[in-house]
Amino acid sequence: MQVKAIGWALREYAKTNPSFVLQFVEQHSLPSLSKREAVKNLLK
Repeated sequence: MQVKAIGWALREYAKTNPSFVLQFVEQHSLPSLSKREAVKNLLK
């Protein structure tokens, strides 16, 4: 549950600062689900 919440929080922040979120996801070791949720709307 916490893993998905991390992704949700990053996805919400990506609405205002998408470049930061992409950079953050690339530079940090996150669980796959967190990464997937974080960039869900950025890669469309």
